[in-house]
Amino acid sequence: MAIHKRSARYGRYTGGPDPLAPPVDLAEALEAVAQDVMEGYSPRHALQEFLRRGGRNRDGLDDLARRVQQRRRDLLSRHRLDGTLDEVKKLLDTATLEERKQLARDAMMDNTERAFREMQLQNLPPSTAAAVNELASYDWQSSAAREAYDRIKDLLGREVLEQRFAGMKQALESATDEDREAVNEMLRDLNELLGKHRRGEDTEADFQEFMARHGQFFPDNPQSVEELVDALAQRAAAAQRLLQSMSPEQREELMRLSAQAFGSPELMAQLSELDATLQALRPGEDWTGSERFEGQEGLGLGDGTGVLQDIAELDELSEQLSQSYNGSRLDDLDLDALARQLGENAAVSARTLAEIERAMQDGGYLRRGADGDLRLSPQAMRRLGKSLLRDTARQLSGRQGNRDTRVAGAAGEQTGSSRQWEFGDAEPWDVTRTMTNAIRRTMADGGVPARGLRLAVGDIEVSETEARTQAAVVLLVDVSFSMAAEGRWVPMKRTALALHHLVSTRFRGDRLQLITFGRYAQSMDIGELTALPALREQGTNLHHGLLLAGRFFRRHPSMQPVLLVVTDGEPTAHLLPDGDSWFNWPPDAGTIRATVAELDRLGRSGVQTTFFRLGNDPGLERFIRRMAQRVDGRVVAPEVGDLGAAVVGEYLRAHVRSAYADGDWF
Repeated sequence: MAIHKRSARYGRYTGGPDPLAPPVDLAEALEAVAQDVMEGYSPRHALQEFLRRGGRNRDGLDDLARRVQQRRRDLLSRHRLDGTLDEVKKLLDTATLEERKQLARDAMMDNTERAFREMQLQNLPPSTAAAVNELASYDWQSSAAREAYDRIKDLLGREVLEQRFAGMKQALESATDEDREAVNEMLRDLNELLGKHRRGEDTEADFQEFMARHGQFFPDNPQSVEELVDALAQRAAAAQRLLQSMSPEQREELMRLSAQAFGSPELMAQLSELDATLQALRPGEDWTGSERFEGQEGLGLGDGTGVLQDIAELDELSEQLSQSYNGSRLDDLDLDALARQLGENAAVSARTLAEIERAMQDGGYLRRGADGDLRLSPQAMRRLGKSLLRDTARQLSGRQGNRDTRVAGAAGEQTGSSRQWEFGDAEPWDVTRTMTNAIRRTMADGGVPARGLRLAVGDIEVSETEARTQAAVVLLVDVSFSMAAEGRWVPMKRTALALHHLVSTRFRGDRLQLITFGRYAQSMDIGELTALPALREQGTNLHHGLLLAGRFFRRHPSMQPVLLVVTDGEPTAHLLPDGDSWFNWPPDAGTIRATVAELDRLGRSGVQTTFFRLGNDPGLERFIRRMAQRVDGRVVAPEVGDLGAAVVGEYLRAHVRSAYADGDWF
């Protein structure tokens, strides 16, 4: 039986995002977006700002845009556009010098003829183009001079072709007459194909036949006539911008010199027809623009056209990076162009940013609310809350005498659920799940080794426990404008997120209510509080907040009530019987009486109360101290950066105190 071997070819993956690449890490992006959202920005704006800033070890869009603009400036400041004119002048000088040497050496030449020839060479026009044209019919005596002059025509032919077809200058170096005829034939067929395409008469077979005959002139291997037209039009438009960027004198010189290209007027006629057709097919290209080159490095026509193409590509990248047009997404970025202009690392950064944008928008971290606006999704809130709680735990664990907040519950009642062991956990192991994890891992690694089953740290799961006493917790947060003006707005929200995550994941039997109080008070879910913008509204209506807290406690009569109040100002508003809010500064006696009365009512019902005083206002300090004394509560005055640790720590302390009568567990 014959066995047929099939060869395999391996190369770089080009089918889009690498399917084997690890998922992008969204932790930094999510934290940055959430930080801006908590400061009052919309999630969409916050995501855009992160993408512009970039990450700790990653360029953002602004960095890439700055590098794009710097490369554009470098191209303009490095180059000048008279490179072809300089080359032609050098070849002309070489030809005339070699001819004069030959005239001086030729003893057999008639003196009158020698004098006439020397006079011709001496009286050439100062214009390089005019001199080249005048010498077109000159009978060269020196073979070296004739060769130099013929190289002018060859150079001009290769340069004008390089303007339209990148790489042609090198490909036609030392070209034969047959090579030049092949170019002329290609141009005739190309003009015929594009003419039919312009009239709508071409077919796929026409294109395939053209590529079969002349594909060697198109190394980019276009797959359709439209791709062919795009590439040719971009190059031709850049060639036109190159001419527009020259001085009128330079432009006139080159136009007159072009007539000498390969010594073939037909070539220029074919190129003129090609330019006209391309401009008709792609009128949207920039055919009239210009740039100001101020450098010292001379560019030929072909290289100059390439630089103008680079500049056009950089301008397009700049627009893509700005993301300022409707419906813009980072998927619009031309990563190949970015790699060409700035290097592969820039393309990697842009690709990662695009993956972050895609994962945030399509991966469930942003969702559209009932009002149509984007918001952080519950999934995003959970991930952010976990991160904030972890930071809070680090702060707590660094305090003298405090326990780590990673305990799953305060007492020893098992909830029936488990979680992966973390350093510092003292809960009992869930042996069944631990052994199951070890078996699954071992089998995935190839089966049980001879030495038997071994446990790894990652296999261990601990049983979650729950306090015997459940708590109804109210976090009352001041949202008066002073909180935002004094830089306490975001720490307040971060505190609420950390506490919310702790209660919802580690103390699932507890109930948490978030209540904000400004001119009025209102209950909010964690998403609403996170997105709450700072309002220039005067009023600190603690009275209304305490009323709402009392209603919440009454809905959970079997739970231990815990009240946590975060504020930076004395009460300046209270709720009237008709539902209106009465505001006065300095605090009105009626406001103080109403607030104290409601606090006393909560105190009589056994609410454990802690006030978190922000700022060093003496009046606020006296008021908070007296309020706490009335209900046997506590006062904590944390620095704003320690607010989260203070609130979470006090919640745990109150929770454990309700479970253990001696109160010394902490």
